[in-house]
Amino acid sequence: MAEYFERDGVKIAYEVTGQGPPVLLLHGFPQCRAMWGQIAPVLAARFTVVTADLRGYGASDKPGGVAAYSFREMGADMLGLMAALGYHRFHLVGHDRGARTAHRMALDAGARLTSLTLMDIIPTHLLVSELSSPVATAYYHWFFLAQPVPFPETLIGRDPDFYFESCLLGWGASRLQDFDADALAAYRAAWRQPDAIAGMCNDYRAALAVDVGLDAGDLDRRVTCPALVLYGADGAMAQAYDVAATWADRLADMRAKGIPGGHFFPDTSGAETAAALMEFLLKTEA
Repeated sequence: MAEYFERDGVKIAYEVTGQGPPVLLLHGFPQCRAMWGQIAPVLAARFTVVTADLRGYGASDKPGGVAAYSFREMGADMLGLMAALGYHRFHLVGHDRGARTAHRMALDAGARLTSLTLMDIIPTHLLVSELSSPVATAYYHWFFLAQPVPFPETLIGRDPDFYFESCLLGWGASRLQDFDADALAAYRAAWRQPDAIAGMCNDYRAALAVDVGLDAGDLDRRVTCPALVLYGADGAMAQAYDVAATWADRLADMRAKGIPGGHFFPDTSGAETAAALMEFLLKTEA
């Protein structure tokens, strides 16, 4: 059952399980905290696990306006949540948009992080500034969702399941039956909400309008805490990039590993993902 934390009038839905050092898990697009259903119980055997819905997603509030959806704003929500729970320092794990939020949190408040795990992303500034034709084709949604209101909202709203399920299946090596039925039900319930569709579009609008500029100002900075980069071995990012190499000049203490599957490997290869996370987190605690 979700609990709620409020920052500047925006309520963030979250759950806490387990005991031990704190770990915050952040989901990506077009999902919600249910994506950690296979992973959180494993980590909870040794850690206090916090799963939260980003603003605009799941059961969290969905404020209006593009500026409200920068990764800095999303990260500030999560830094506030963890402080309210009494965790000044914590392990941070993010997938997709959650990973981009996590990277921004590491730049803005690196002293708060015990470790950082980024799943299946390359740096935001690099993806946009050196965009290739294959990446633009695979990740067309970055530019579709960022179109002005109400163009993407109207088209998606005609059949949210069709659109968002095409996203789940479109970035490499997954079928709908590879996703947990309960997780899929939670995703569908969330993304059918018109304000969630608008929130996700604003997330992508903010990435281009706000976040790329913020990242441009931090290109000479490196995250110093222990970092793990996980990526789908069969996914679009691994096909287009040496994912680990894209992070080499941004993460001072990095290790990287491919996980079987495509972009959504936390859903489709949950056991392998949980094992890789547990190994890394336990080493940082040793």
